[in-house]
Amino acid sequence: MEMLAELKEAVINGKNDKAVATTEKALADGVAMRRILDESLIAAMDEVGERYSTGKIFVPQMLRSAKTMHSCMDVLKPHLREGDFTSKGKVVIGTVKADLHDIGKNLVAMMLEGAGFTVVDMGVDVSPDKFVQCVQEESAGILGMSALLSTTMPSMTATLEALEKAGIRDQVKVLVGGAPVTDKFARQIKADAYAPDAGTAVATAKKLMGL
Repeated sequence: MEMLAELKEAVINGKNDKAVATTEKALADGVAMRRILDESLIAAMDEVGERYSTGKIFVPQMLRSAKTMHSCMDVLKPHLREGDFTSKGKVVIGTVKADLHDIGKNLVAMMLEGAGFTVVDMGVDVSPDKFVQCVQEESAGILGMSALLSTTMPSMTATLEALEKAGIRDQVKVLVGGAPVTDKFARQIKADAYAPDAGTAVATAKKLMGL
């Protein structure tokens, strides 16, 4: 359908007003919610992630697309019914204790939502115990942790230890990222995966969930 293709392009190009208007029109015309989600919004964010990972677009464009997708989701949410949306999995995400940086974490959260994950964003300065409590309460499949300061990276280690102590380490996949974090560090602390950027985080989350 031409309208769904138009909506997808508007999201990819970060044209917020056009995307919102097209979403509203699609709803008014009786287009199935599932099609709007799958063929326009999620398909658009998959394309955005692909373009970012191949260097065709950069963080500002990706952020604009993610915000546009969110605006469209705000239009859809009041109309969503059970069965309209099947989550790819639940992700608990946050910036570790004593670290107050959240731009990268916010972008990852938005991209994950755009890809069809249910995201529980804990914000910044999250202690190991709070991460563990949230993972337990939400029965999350993935825990995503971000650190932008090398001095806060040990909190990732402490959180993994807290998951072990709570007896739930084998129930959740741990994905880490942030400027000072490396793949080598992720392996050292026995995280399940490392993502250097938001596009990779989405692709990695899908792999971790076996998608």
